[in-house]
Amino acid sequence: MTAEGLPEGVKGKKLLQQHKIRTYASAEDLPVTGQLAWKISEVATDPVEVEPDVTDMIINRMIDNAAVAVASLNRHPVIAARAQALAHARPGGATVFGVPGDQRFHAEWAAWANGTAVRELDYHDTFLAADYSHPGDNIPPILAVAQQAGRDGNDLIRGIATGYEIQIDLVKGICLHEHRIDHIAHLGPSAAAGIGTLLNLDTETIYQAVQQALHVTISTRQSRKGEISSWKAYAPSHAGKLAIEAVDRCMRGEGAPSPIYEGEDSVIARILSGPDAEYSVPLPEPGEKKRAILESYTKEHSAEYQSQAIIDLAFKMGTRISDWDQVAGIKLFTSHHTHYVIGTGAGDPQKMDPKASRETLDHSIMYILAVALQDGEWHHVRSYAPERAGREDTVRLWHKISTEEDTEWTERYHDPDPAKRAFGGRLEITLASGEVITDELAVADAHPSGAKPFGRDDYIRKFRILSDGVLHDAEVDRFLERVQNLADLKGDELSGLNVEAPADHLARPGADEKGIF
Repeated sequence: MTAEGLPEGVKGKKLLQQHKIRTYASAEDLPVTGQLAWKISEVATDPVEVEPDVTDMIINRMIDNAAVAVASLNRHPVIAARAQALAHARPGGATVFGVPGDQRFHAEWAAWANGTAVRELDYHDTFLAADYSHPGDNIPPILAVAQQAGRDGNDLIRGIATGYEIQIDLVKGICLHEHRIDHIAHLGPSAAAGIGTLLNLDTETIYQAVQQALHVTISTRQSRKGEISSWKAYAPSHAGKLAIEAVDRCMRGEGAPSPIYEGEDSVIARILSGPDAEYSVPLPEPGEKKRAILESYTKEHSAEYQSQAIIDLAFKMGTRISDWDQVAGIKLFTSHHTHYVIGTGAGDPQKMDPKASRETLDHSIMYILAVALQDGEWHHVRSYAPERAGREDTVRLWHKISTEEDTEWTERYHDPDPAKRAFGGRLEITLASGEVITDELAVADAHPSGAKPFGRDDYIRKFRILSDGVLHDAEVDRFLERVQNLADLKGDELSGLNVEAPADHLARPGADEKGIF
């Protein structure tokens, strides 16, 4: 913590300028320069330098993305996405995780494959405020375009800094979830803006691309409701792919529905809170550094972020219970979002089903609590194995767990001070004897304000653990050396930010799964 009470890395950050946005009738005068998409584009074109601590965190998150992508290479959604990308070869294009770096593919398809690999295990970074986000989803499309366009490491750093800044600022100001709109509607504009920065495009071009990207990435949250399918992994990579295509069209002089946020039949009026609503989105002022990435945080455990602190709490509390059948009931008092998204407030019977998909189980705090309490560990494979989910004593414990919203935890979740935001809860375990065991945890141990904040060594350790048995040691060392020298990389060296798996490791779809491509 700093003297000002902020997490390390947030010190010195100005209060961002708040931009008020509302719906305008077509007959009203709304100058282009007053539109949110234009203001986003002005942030993207601001030539402000990226500060060293931001560059360091970008490198951390690239290591983090590579780690979780490697661990998911042979999961079915990733195999399918990779097969689609491999059908779109392009000399001088972008690389695909797992595939040798001398094989290149169209940037939008590489972003599709890589974004799916990054997202599949739900194990990379997060930012939570008015809405949810995984801002590391910006990296695959921006990196793919950088490789194809021959940009250097500094261009890539600037583009990623913009992507993080825009997505996090949108997440602070606009709640999509309350309207059951998926959070990738903030990712399309942020990825388009980041690509615009990377390519040094003008404000008008980025403005049109941001609008197109938003227009085509609005989808419902059914992808994260009920029996959750593999589309949860595909949704962000699809947004990144669409953002690349939007930028390409606008570079060719095409336009977009406008004004995309403020129009009388556009997003605020018809998708969000309606014609009378007003939103306030914070954005950096001209010349202000883009530091939003420092307010985001990664995951130590492979599960929905709002379970991270609860898993750490469960590890501690589980040691106090010797007989799980003596547990009469468990209640988690937590924030609105946690209760209604991954708790019993969601009303999803699938979250209590031992035969549910992995994607559903990692969005069930009841399941996660039961396993974390019993095992005292969380593993990205073992903790979700069908035999683990179906264990009888676990199912009995699981079905004794419920959640309840506590307004105090909801307020802490939304606290404007990053040092005070909390994503945990209070756990009450009632035993058959009547004894009640209670404890609470505000943030995960790995959070910047937590007991053991993640640093470079932790990201590297995570990469080595998840790549063990997948990559050769020499390839692990090569990648880590290349990515940690990101700022010094020339254009032809960005292909080295890929990771190559042994040819006999990569699974390929069977003939009956070939598809159209």
